[in-house]
Amino acid sequence: MIYGNVRNNGCITSLPENCAAEVPCLVDASGIQPTFIGDLPPQLTALIRTNINVQELTVQALMTENREHIYHAAMMDPHTSAELDLDQIWSLVDDLLATHGDWLPEWARTSKKVQAA
Repeated sequence: MIYGNVRNNGCITSLPENCAAEVPCLVDASGIQPTFIGDLPPQLTALIRTNINVQELTVQALMTENREHIYHAAMMDPHTSAELDLDQIWSLVDDLLATHGDWLPEWARTSKKVQAA
């Protein structure tokens, strides 16, 4: 038995099917077999959802080629939003995208933020 990060696929019924879930897994000649967990207590589901929300927005950014969702994901991150205000988060994401721009698709490199007058 190991703990593995797998596609949820109903292992944890209180989380979305397509999210990643770390669950006990049996490993045998057939491969990795995730273990069914069922529902988590509501307080744990709520805590985990704060991370899933960030992951979903990041995937949305990639699927729709919408750069704003990268900012939205950073704004929804519990630690980031506890430390920085929205303008600081926007600047942080701009800096990260600029620094890693060579590794990113063109749509993610071009800022479209409208500056306040």
